[in-house]
Amino acid sequence: MSKVSRESLNEAIAEVLKGSAEKPRKFRETIELQIGLKNYDPQKDKRFSGSIR
Repeated sequence: MSKVSRESLNEAIAEVLKGSAEKPRKFRETIELQIGLKNYDPQKDKRFSGSIR
C-alpha cells in the first residue's frame, strides 16, 4: 500500500467535477473512498463513523 498525496487527491476530484460539468446528469453523483488503517480491526473496534462533504 502507498500513501495518496493531497495533490493527487485534489486532481482526481477536479477531474470528476470537470466530467460532471461537461455532461450533466439527472441524478446525484457520489464517490466512495476506501481507506485502510494500520493496526485497526474494523470487526473489533467501531471507532470511526461518518461522512465528508
